[in-house]
Amino acid sequence: MSNVFSLKQPGSVEDRGLERNPGMPWSPEFVSRIRINRSAVERRAATMAKRRSVKKDYQSAWLLKAVSCIDLTTLAGDDTPGRVRRLCQKAMRPVRRDILDGLGVGDLALTTGAVCVYHNFIATAVKELGDSGIPVAAVSTGFPAGQIPLPLKIAQIRESVRAGAAEIDIVISRSAVLTGDWERIYNEVRAYREACGEAHVKAILATGELGTLANVAKASWVCMMAGADFIKTSTGKESVNATLPFSLVMVRAIREYHRLTGYKVGYKPAGGIGKAKDAIAYLILMKEELGNDWLDPHLFRFGASSLLADIERQLEHRLTGSYSASFRHPVG
Repeated sequence: MSNVFSLKQPGSVEDRGLERNPGMPWSPEFVSRIRINRSAVERRAATMAKRRSVKKDYQSAWLLKAVSCIDLTTLAGDDTPGRVRRLCQKAMRPVRRDILDGLGVGDLALTTGAVCVYHNFIATAVKELGDSGIPVAAVSTGFPAGQIPLPLKIAQIRESVRAGAAEIDIVISRSAVLTGDWERIYNEVRAYREACGEAHVKAILATGELGTLANVAKASWVCMMAGADFIKTSTGKESVNATLPFSLVMVRAIREYHRLTGYKVGYKPAGGIGKAKDAIAYLILMKEELGNDWLDPHLFRFGASSLLADIERQLEHRLTGSYSASFRHPVG
């Protein structure tokens, strides 16, 4: 089964021969001409997981691939250093050794794609992860609502980079989307990219609060034009988070941006993805819409924590034929 998918350790984009998206000059024409056929998007999304049947060893391989693309996340008000350290340990050993051995992939150097925390826990995560190669991602710019002044947002980014974050998950100004002030979003994300330096920018659109699929598409384009390395659906705090229709619109924007510029932008669905079957549906989406290059943690991530526990439970079911209790698969 180890040959079904190759699982690579996380590392820099440059290590994979991928050039970072530098963005492009602001041009309102790319935004003004966007139109979305909602019914067509919803029909395509509804058939996404039904077009392929993934069973047995292939299903296990897809699930192991999903593990390698998880941003293992804790963003709770009661986070503690101990919880973050446990999360980091799980990120370095996300699937129990006996399960990997039983599947015949005991030599697989499997880790999650990143660990995502609040700023106050960056140093804790960096220290705990050591030389594992797993990057630390930090939420910033007034996450989750983004309702603080721009200078404070930029200062937050710089402090998080200084503390050791290799990836910064920023939130865009939803009010600017709803009022059609696209140039403001471009200028803000451009400023975030500059403040990040070598750290990668993951732009959170908060799709559930943008009103229309056309706004989702436009926000995707503006963030990529401004130099975002990833575009991400949600903070996980909205009433509606990642969905396949939102994702289809965003990955097709990524596809068209790549055709236009030659640069590959990553995608991260986040919020509400807690089941192994959902992970497979998103991987199918990426494979069919963007190709195998995007089946890689350098270009695709899940923003999740409970997802890992369900995947591990499904993998154990593959070995034993029965489902174990959820408490046997702690995350952090």
